[in-house]
Amino acid sequence: MRTWIRQCALVLCAAALPAAGLVAQAKRGPQVKIIAPVNGATVTAPVTIKLQATGVKIVPATDERPGTGHHHLFVDHDLTWITDTIPAGSPGILHLGRGQTEFVLDLKPGPHRVIAVVADWRHIPLNPLVADTVTFTVK
Repeated sequence: MRTWIRQCALVLCAAALPAAGLVAQAKRGPQVKIIAPVNGATVTAPVTIKLQATGVKIVPATDERPGTGHHHLFVDHDLTWITDTIPAGSPGILHLGRGQTEFVLDLKPGPHRVIAVVADWRHIPLNPLVADTVTFTVK
């Protein structure tokens, strides 16, 4: 009988772990991570930027639901629009408005910096800011 009680307790604890992780994530809020290339890497062109978001659903820019957003990439460009609309057509600022989580950049050899920012359907960065930065070198 005690073995059965221990097994039930273990199953209940194991089931609670993912829920605890979701609660912790909710307290942290939405996050974005550039998962490739890794910070400090030396890569060859073209460079595939891979993004991962948690706590926010990545959707096309036309989706106007709360809790959603889409990616923007600031390529060798300073992040200056954190409380206003990210402008379209600016060199070095890419809107991934179809809900993409990957983008291929054809970069010249040398050091580069990419900042990923999640913004809402109006292209206004989420508040608090949801961003990640990597630097890498193209050989």
